[in-house]
Amino acid sequence: MGTAALVVADIFRTHGPTWRQAQRSHLSLGQLKVMTAIEQCRSAALGGHVLRCEDCQRLQIAYNSCRNRHCPKCQASAAQRWLDARQADLLPVDYFHVVFTLPAPISEIAYWNKAVVYGLLFEVAAQTLRTIAADSRHLGAQIGSTLVLHTWGSALTHHPHVHGIVPGGGLSLDGQRWVACRPGFFLPVRVLSRLFRRLFLEALEQEHRAGTLQFFSQHTALVDPKAFARWLAPLRRCEWVVYAKKPFAGPQAVLTYLSRYTHRVAISNSRLVAHDERGVTFRWKDYRDKGRGQGKTRHKTMTLAPEEFMRRFLLHVLPSGFHRIRALRAAGQHPSKGLHRAGAPATHARGAERTGREGRGRYGRADPPDLRVRSLRRHDAHRRDVRTGAAHSHTAPARATMTALACATLLVSGAGSTRLAGDSRARPGNPPCWPCENCCGCSSETAQHIAVTHSRIDQAAQLLPTTTLHTVKSP
Repeated sequence: MGTAALVVADIFRTHGPTWRQAQRSHLSLGQLKVMTAIEQCRSAALGGHVLRCEDCQRLQIAYNSCRNRHCPKCQASAAQRWLDARQADLLPVDYFHVVFTLPAPISEIAYWNKAVVYGLLFEVAAQTLRTIAADSRHLGAQIGSTLVLHTWGSALTHHPHVHGIVPGGGLSLDGQRWVACRPGFFLPVRVLSRLFRRLFLEALEQEHRAGTLQFFSQHTALVDPKAFARWLAPLRRCEWVVYAKKPFAGPQAVLTYLSRYTHRVAISNSRLVAHDERGVTFRWKDYRDKGRGQGKTRHKTMTLAPEEFMRRFLLHVLPSGFHRIRALRAAGQHPSKGLHRAGAPATHARGAERTGREGRGRYGRADPPDLRVRSLRRHDAHRRDVRTGAAHSHTAPARATMTALACATLLVSGAGSTRLAGDSRARPGNPPCWPCENCCGCSSETAQHIAVTHSRIDQAAQLLPTTTLHTVKSP
């Protein structure tokens, strides 16, 4: 039997309790919750399910997931559901990848003001794209986009930036026709960079005047307006990184590419190399290394002490309720009608919530009436099963039973309907049962599925009969 692959949870389980005690006055409640969720994910602490094949009598225990959005194990299914929901939003046009990055000095104060600074990053990036695209000297159209927030660099450093996926065109200003950009060219990045810098600094100054920014450590003097103005002065002259990548191969390639960015966490388990007496070793990409033609590689390994690895990982915990994927729709798009009347499909994201401010904006003047940055979230996301994507349909008595010591029994028929024991109402849309992976193939059409909570796996196994049990899993 091969050695189990190293995962982030192993590091937190080994070193987390001691480090949490040493840093208890420096960790936020959100960071503590993330640590606990990762440590308990897919372990007996969260309970699980016991399955047994009726032919080979093999028991299989599947522990529950934590579903925390910062957990490296719990993102694949969520990302796939999100991508499936975006299929209908694709346009038959070229797409461009635009990135807006904050300078290092602003990244430092962003750590203490995540909700404010990250929110500004979304809003200013959206307004920059819309303003330049609406200019008749460039595109002269109203555009939509999907924005995804990342707060990390490849080495787990704090590096806030927004990835934007933008169609190569938009609605004309009168909303009557589609305006396409030039082949292979979207918008001038130098112009985008200049406007992004000006709008962001103006917005940051307004937040400072409103008293919404907090400063600590060596930045405590920035509370003074004059000191803050002096601190901002060099940022008005330096270059802000905004770049646009070449168009994708086609609409389908957009979703494939976007899957690398949506629901990603600071580091995936696949990048971990070793966890030993030297520390935690992981792979990273050095974007500053330009010597690939001299036999060098940008892909390197880095070793950090476990405490430093956990500290860097927790830098990227987002504020509670903050949406890191947002959509900007073109003005005049009705949430249900989109661009169909103009001869093109919709660019909005269905089921999204609207955020932003009405009326007067952050910048001391009225926001454009069509500036809306919306957070993407399914209305039933809190009820969906992370592993299968199927919405829960249990009745209130069934939910009460499943939260008890050993729980309810589900009978799964080969026809794909599910019913609770003692409940004759069929529930369509649930997966049928499949053979145990160790069998030649089970012939039974029914199975029992015991959902277990409170870590009572052993007691649940004793409740199982010896004849009708069947591994339920996707083929």
